[in-house]
Amino acid sequence: MSTVALNGGSRQLAATGTLLKLALRRDRLMLPLWVYLVALTVVSMPKTLRSMYATAAERADVLTTMRANGSLRALYGPALDDSLGGLTVWRVGAYAGLFAAAMSLLIVVRHTRDEEESGRQEMVSAAMVGRRAPLTSALLAALVANAAVAVIIAAGLAVTADGGVAGALALGLATAGTGMVFATLAAIVAQFTESARLARGLSAGLLGAAFVLRAAGDAGTADGSSVLTWLSPIGWLENTRAYAGERWWVLLLFAAAVLAQGAVAYVLAGRRDVGMSFWPTRPGPARGRLGSAGALAWRLQRGSVVGWCLAFLASGAMLGGVTNGATDLVGDNANTREIIERMGGQSGLTDAFLAGMVGMLGMVAALYVVQSVLRMHAEETSQRAEPVLSGAVGRLRWAAGHLTLAFGGAVLVMLAGGLGLAAGYGHDLGPVLGACLVQLPAVWTLGAVAVLLYGLAPGAAVGGGWGVAGAALLLGWIGPALKLSQAVMDLSPFGHLPKLPGGEMAWGPVLVLCALAAALVGAGLAGLRRRDLSN
Repeated sequence: MSTVALNGGSRQLAATGTLLKLALRRDRLMLPLWVYLVALTVVSMPKTLRSMYATAAERADVLTTMRANGSLRALYGPALDDSLGGLTVWRVGAYAGLFAAAMSLLIVVRHTRDEEESGRQEMVSAAMVGRRAPLTSALLAALVANAAVAVIIAAGLAVTADGGVAGALALGLATAGTGMVFATLAAIVAQFTESARLARGLSAGLLGAAFVLRAAGDAGTADGSSVLTWLSPIGWLENTRAYAGERWWVLLLFAAAVLAQGAVAYVLAGRRDVGMSFWPTRPGPARGRLGSAGALAWRLQRGSVVGWCLAFLASGAMLGGVTNGATDLVGDNANTREIIERMGGQSGLTDAFLAGMVGMLGMVAALYVVQSVLRMHAEETSQRAEPVLSGAVGRLRWAAGHLTLAFGGAVLVMLAGGLGLAAGYGHDLGPVLGACLVQLPAVWTLGAVAVLLYGLAPGAAVGGGWGVAGAALLLGWIGPALKLSQAVMDLSPFGHLPKLPGGEMAWGPVLVLCALAAALVGAGLAGLRRRDLSN
C-alpha cells in the first residue's frame, strides 16, 4: 500500500523539473531584473546612510526622531537600532518585503492561471505531466527567485553594513519569507478565478492590505508591537528585528504560513479541472452590449483603472501627511537635505520633499501604463484578439481602445495621487495637481516604449516594457542617494522634468517628451499593422 501511495505521489509530480526549467527559461529576463531590484534596494542603502549620517550621534538622533514621529513610521517602519544595518532595515526593509511579494505573486500567477487561461496548460498536461507538477514548478520558480534575493542581501549587507552577519542573514531570510508567503497566497487565489488578470488583481489587493495594516500598526507604536503589525507578513519582517536582537523564531511564522497555504493550494488544485475555477465566470447577456472596441477595452480594464486610482489616492494622502514631518527627518543633516534637494529641487526643504514624492508617484504610475499597454499582448497571445479583429474592427481601432485607457487612465491616476497629496499635506490643490500632471510626459514615454516593443518585437514586449519601467523606477529610487551623475539620471525621462511644486516650469523638456512618446506610439502601431498576429 505504501509503495502504491509513493508511486501515486511521484506521478502527481511527474515532469516538475522540466516545467521548472521551462519557467526559468521563460523568465530569464524578468526574474533577474526583479531579483536585482529587490536586492539592490537593500544592499545599496548602507552606503547611502553612511553619507547621510556619518557619526553615531547623527544616527542616534534619527532613532529618536523616528520613535516620536508616527507618520514617518507609517511610511518606513519602526527604527529599532542606530547601526547602519539597523537603519537599513528601517529605511527599506518593508519595501524589500513588498517588492519580493510582488515579484513572487506575479511569478506564480504567470505560471499557473496564465497558462491555464491561454490553453497551454491543457496541451502540456496531455503529455507525461503530473497533476500537481505545474503548481509545484511555479512555487519552485518563486523559491529560486526568493532564495537568490536572500543570498544577495545577506552577502551584500555582511560586507557593506555594520552590526554583524546575523542581522544580514535575518533580513535576507525574512525578505525571502515574505515573498514565499505571498507566492503561496497567490497560488490559492489562482484556484478561485478563471482570469489571470483577476488573480493578479486580488493577490495585489491582499498585498496592499498587508502593507496598510503594517503602516497603521507602526503609526501607533514605536517598536512594531501593534496587533495590526503582527497581522501583516510585512510586519513579521520588521519583527524579525534584524540588527536589533534577532528574533529567529519569527521565521517559523513564515515557514508555517508557507506550508499551510501551500497545502491548501494543493488540495484546491486537486479538486478542479484544468482551466476551471471555484468561482466560475458568469455567463454574459444573451445579446452583446458592447458596441465598439473602446467599450470592450473599458470593460476589460475598468477594474484596473479604479483600483490604481484608489491606491494612488490613499498613497498620496499618506505621503502628504509624511511631508509635514520632513523637517523633523532632516534636522540639521546637510547630507540628507542634499539628497532631498536632488530629488525635488532647490526650492526649500518642504517643497523639495513634496516634489520628490510627486516624482515617485509618477514613476509608479509608469507601471500602470506599461501594464495597461501590455494587456493587448495578453489578449493576442490568449487568442482573444483574433475573434474581435475578424469582424469589422481594424487593428488600429482595436489598439486605440486599449491605448486610450493606458494613457488617459494615467491622467486619472496622477490626479487621484495629487488629490491625496493635497489632502494629506493641506497644501493648495492647484500647484500639487499641476506638479502631478507634469509627470505625465515621462509616464507616457515609458508606456510608448512598451507600445513600440509590442508592435515591432512582441516577444520582447513583456520583459522589455517592464525592464525599462523598472530601471526608471530604480534610478529615481536610489539614484539621488547614490549621487549618480546627471548624465546617468538623464537616462530616465523623469530626469528631464521640472521639479514642481516650488521650481520653475520648463516647457521645452515636457514638449520634447510628448513628441517622443507620440513618435514611439506611431512606430509601434505601424509595426502592429504590418506584422502577423501572435508572431
